[in-house]
Amino acid sequence: MTAGRAGFAASVIRWQQAHGRHGLPWQGGQDPYPVWLSEVMLQQTQVSVVLDYFPRFLNRFPDVAALAQASDDEVMSLWSGLGYYSRARNLHRCAQQVMAVHAGQFPRTALELATLPGIGRSTAAAIAAFCYGERVAILDGNVKRVLTRWLGFGQDLALAASERELWAQAQSLLPATGAAQAMAGYTQGLMDLGATICLPRSPLCSLCPVCEKCSARSQGRTHDYPVKSRKLKRSAQSLWLLHAQAHDGSVWLEKRPVTGIWAGLYCLPAFDSREQLEAALPLRARGQLRDDPAFLHVLTHKDLYLHPVGATLKTASIPKRSGSWFDAGQWPALGLPAPIRRLLSA
Repeated sequence: MTAGRAGFAASVIRWQQAHGRHGLPWQGGQDPYPVWLSEVMLQQTQVSVVLDYFPRFLNRFPDVAALAQASDDEVMSLWSGLGYYSRARNLHRCAQQVMAVHAGQFPRTALELATLPGIGRSTAAAIAAFCYGERVAILDGNVKRVLTRWLGFGQDLALAASERELWAQAQSLLPATGAAQAMAGYTQGLMDLGATICLPRSPLCSLCPVCEKCSARSQGRTHDYPVKSRKLKRSAQSLWLLHAQAHDGSVWLEKRPVTGIWAGLYCLPAFDSREQLEAALPLRARGQLRDDPAFLHVLTHKDLYLHPVGATLKTASIPKRSGSWFDAGQWPALGLPAPIRRLLSA
């Protein structure tokens, strides 16, 4: 395998130059701001989705200073629909820290980058490799799949010791020479392989530049890698949403707690049962409730069954709740969960 290891990086780089992705809007420069922004957006999100959000975000916040100066609501509004909203909060906090602690300049090493909010080890390595040519390994979900298959790495990645060993193996496969250009091509190549060739269910092994030395392919066991014994189980939750409108068309929205589902976003009041929803309203308002069609909203590890309950209420009919009425010119600019935005738009 030693000879195979020596040629691994070179094969990935050559393949990326000829067949990899080159037209993504965050590629081709050494400015860490758009690279960082894209890396955070791409966590748990497909490129096709990010391509829609990235230019709008960059247009509104063209640099780290503009993002740091923005309000929480501005950031969350533009992020609405991307999911995993803690990424947006950390993005905002990171921009503020870059301005306050690093004089508006991103650190130049992966070790320093990883100290910033929302930047993990792999994201820090990607920024450092692309922008500064640092010889440091990435290990996101796609890359784990590529490397464990190629290496035949059968250790359980649910264990911290196994994860550390894979990091060491990833570091040993890096290009030995070529510095900045080689690291950028190799890092992008691994990402591209995982996203377009070394797929989870139906890998396109015949198109892979490193298939001849791939352990999983030679064993006929591509679907056995990576090994991870602890997997998140799907759950389900039902929520009843009070879609209260005033006579002027304004809607009542409340800001969610800083933890839990849709943390920190504006939302229709949500309850675990219809009875709880009714109990939050005065008796005179309960007779005006109507049950609108329920619908399913799918999160990564949870199915949300949402039950909108509509009512036209006087502005004083929601007692002792922390929220506000927002008219049609106000609520679109708020950070809203995607299903709530769709519900209000309809």
